[in-house]
Amino acid sequence: MPLIEVRGLKTYFYTEDGVVRAVNGVNFVIEPEKTLGVVGESGCGKSVTAFSIMGLVQSPPGKIDAGEIIYHRNGNATDLTQLNTKGREYRAIRGNEIAMIFQEPMTSLNPVYTIGNQIMEAIILHQRVGKKKAHKKATEMLRAVGIPIPEQRVDEYPHQLSGGMRQRAMIAMALSCNPALLIADEPTTALDVTIEAQVLELMNTLRKEFNAAIQFITHDLGVIAHMADDVVVMYLGKIVESASVKDIFHNTKHPYTQGLMNSIPSLATTKERLIPIKGVVPDPFDVPPGCGFEPRCPHAMDVCKEQIPMLKEVSSGHQVSCFLY
Repeated sequence: MPLIEVRGLKTYFYTEDGVVRAVNGVNFVIEPEKTLGVVGESGCGKSVTAFSIMGLVQSPPGKIDAGEIIYHRNGNATDLTQLNTKGREYRAIRGNEIAMIFQEPMTSLNPVYTIGNQIMEAIILHQRVGKKKAHKKATEMLRAVGIPIPEQRVDEYPHQLSGGMRQRAMIAMALSCNPALLIADEPTTALDVTIEAQVLELMNTLRKEFNAAIQFITHDLGVIAHMADDVVVMYLGKIVESASVKDIFHNTKHPYTQGLMNSIPSLATTKERLIPIKGVVPDPFDVPPGCGFEPRCPHAMDVCKEQIPMLKEVSSGHQVSCFLY
């Protein structure tokens, strides 16, 4: 049984300038103890999909217009879209059973509270323990994520930690209640490559140790190759390709995914120039009719300008949304 099933999810933002269809009919599954990679350029709906699962879409102007987010736990299925995001039931899930690591730790951590106090808050709320036990658990979590001298660091403030340490503290906070699903929203964007490699290795190790599933959001296909079991590629609020990580890299189908692949520098080839994807993601207030990728696609046909391609299975477990198939 899957851990999370997202069915036909539509998350829209109603603004004075018009409607932004940030997530527009998305379907995917997150399996227990597996990592799902979510790939795409900025503005493709990756983070909004994660916020929808977490119940963190700001309303107004945001709203889940349609679809289901089915969370399977202890033999029961709960549609998270039917829960009050500010109610007790959702709060019992958020941060406890489903946790999130945000993109920039310096803006996610409160500068006036110690690292320990911020980790303790979730432990006290969800595990019903006293401050002394929570402080001990916070120290243990900092040790688990590889922060040196955790007994000292637990009482320090975010500005006293390096960028890598702050990101590790965010991971410690997210894992403090042993969640079933950990959503990581580009957690290594602000880190240098050495620290990035350490954090990714740490997340892989902790996923196995805590038996957690991960939804890993990134624009970096190199990270996906290292982290993911399955991959969905998003463009303009829709999934354009979905497959195992092996198929995505060795049997790439959609022109957008091919474009992302061609944009990666490689030590294994002798290409002199990378081949970028022409143009930019369209203005969300002015989405072209038909296939959203048509204005940038080297294989565009007349039908692409008029009709929206549906996600179709082209081989076992491999789905593509393109008229080429």
